[in-house]
Amino acid sequence: MACEQVNLSGAQNSVVSRRSSAIAVGEQEGGDDERRVLRFEEGTLVLRGASLEAPVPGPGWVYDRRVEAWRAPAWRYRQVLAALIRGGVSFEDEARGYEAQELQIGGRRFKPYEHQSQALEAWLEGGRRGLVVLPTGAGKSYVAALAIEAVGRTALVVVPTIDLMTQWVGNLEAFFGAPIGMLGGGYHQVEALTVSTYDSAAIHMARLGGRFGLMIFDEAHHLPGEVYRQAALQSIAPFRLGLTATPERADGKERDLDELVGPENFRRSIKELSGDVLADYEVRTLEVGMGEEDRALYDEARGIYRGFVESQGIRLGGRFGWRNFLAATSRSDQGRRALKAYQLQKRLALVHDQKLRLLYELLDEHPEERVLIFTNDNASVYAISEALLCPAITHETKIKERRAILERVRQGSYRVLVTSKVLNEGVDIPEASVAVILAGSGSVREHVQRLGRILRRAEGKRALLYELITADSMEGYVSQRRREHDAYQ
Repeated sequence: MACEQVNLSGAQNSVVSRRSSAIAVGEQEGGDDERRVLRFEEGTLVLRGASLEAPVPGPGWVYDRRVEAWRAPAWRYRQVLAALIRGGVSFEDEARGYEAQELQIGGRRFKPYEHQSQALEAWLEGGRRGLVVLPTGAGKSYVAALAIEAVGRTALVVVPTIDLMTQWVGNLEAFFGAPIGMLGGGYHQVEALTVSTYDSAAIHMARLGGRFGLMIFDEAHHLPGEVYRQAALQSIAPFRLGLTATPERADGKERDLDELVGPENFRRSIKELSGDVLADYEVRTLEVGMGEEDRALYDEARGIYRGFVESQGIRLGGRFGWRNFLAATSRSDQGRRALKAYQLQKRLALVHDQKLRLLYELLDEHPEERVLIFTNDNASVYAISEALLCPAITHETKIKERRAILERVRQGSYRVLVTSKVLNEGVDIPEASVAVILAGSGSVREHVQRLGRILRRAEGKRALLYELITADSMEGYVSQRRREHDAYQ
């Protein structure tokens, strides 16, 4: 009988049959010879041929009277197999639609860094399920290629953006010299190795969830979202690898990754790898005072906003503070005036004339280096782009134009690139060595991701991140929050 050895929780080294062969365990069901078949159907597991009167061993089973069969979530495939085997249930496994693959890294094989070897080993020892936390530029894609080679099964890599999908396709083609399928951006081509966006995986996994033995979730912090998690829940893949630099989420749902992917197997920080695997770096936080006119407008707007908050007894630091503020502003003209005042004081704190002047001075100090400018809104991006006569990328930039701009930055045709949030993660610009945070949110992840854009190692490279903060404004608090990470300590 053709079999594979899979480490299953609670049933180490249990034998799992291919779908064409039955798991025969004798007459342990009281002589019942009825054929039991395990199938993958619409993102779930269905066991047919087992009666309602005889409960099926294992977690998650519910009897579905519509089809007169037992049904369980697809992601419990490993647990289901282990429980059925331990319980002595005779059945045929037709759920498994993936096959063994002879996948060997070819032309781009190189000796992995120590942290890459350790990450792979930790993941393998964790039952080939779990999370690997590595900073941008630390070679997560090569860890994934090593995992694909080690598992030797059809694999699906899931990524958040189309840019990342095409980047992964290029890397996997170079690693394995095989055709790579794509799901997303108008493509629907499934191969033994396929790359999908989270959106497309969530849509199609109810149909394709039985076809992959290994799921790799890049930027895995996206996965716990209510829609994206369907990509994991509706797949039977027994082997799962999550990759991220920052698993923590504001809503605390990173804990769901234990169930969706597996526990954290391995972690290395930016500080641990800088100067060796990553470029050495320096962070400079520069305070900038507003001009008199901007300061007067800011103080007036902030006074209106804060006065309204206090008059309504709203505690902005509470769980529902911001929601309560928005609700209160909709009830009166005074409230609507307070909302406009809040928006004005925030805009002035993030981008004002003195900040822009300092930005231009910093660019003059780095005339030969590739510089990335990050801000918080598209209006500022376009204004800076026009003033500097430099390219801009926002969510409105078409894919073809975006790729052309990034390629010219890499080649050196463009020296400066200004963007808002779309380049926070996943885009590889190894030539960039200077980043200027003109404005941003209080998100630790965003700040770490922006630093990561300039940390690709190169001979003699020292990366430099400037953070421009408006003095005596709400931005000081925002800056303090987003620097709560060891990379900035």
